[in-house]
Amino acid sequence: MQLTVNGQRREVAHPDEMLVWVLRDELGLTGTHYGCGIGACGSCTVLVGGQVTRACLTPASAAAGREVTTVEGLARGERLHPVQQAFLENPLQCGWCLPGHLMSAAALLDRTPDPTPAQIEEAAGINLCRCGGYNAIRRAVARAAELKRGGL
Repeated sequence: MQLTVNGQRREVAHPDEMLVWVLRDELGLTGTHYGCGIGACGSCTVLVGGQVTRACLTPASAAAGREVTTVEGLARGERLHPVQQAFLENPLQCGWCLPGHLMSAAALLDRTPDPTPAQIEEAAGINLCRCGGYNAIRRAVARAAELKRGGL
């Protein structure tokens, strides 16, 4: 089976495996983290067809025919995505949850370029941060929105 991941067609040998393991073990895209394994923490969040998706609960075969975007696919060459730049400016303590927050923020800003604080709170709230970095996360998402509106 083939998947389109970060704009590239990739051959997948184990389409019945969960997407997180196919991305990490087969395709070497280790930016997607495995956390709880039950979809509660969000560290495995990727975008499938532009939708926030828990890769620990999604068989790779379910992503066939749709674009899969991982944290590695956000940047365009050397140019960081606005959410990457904003989280560099507002770092988290350990960063285990970071890929999930980046992907959720990117999805939010794709559908809502000028989110309200409540929309940011709702989007960030689907991912857990065991270090309690929610203030930094909210600031980063708001900053990412500014950067994206400014053309970064």
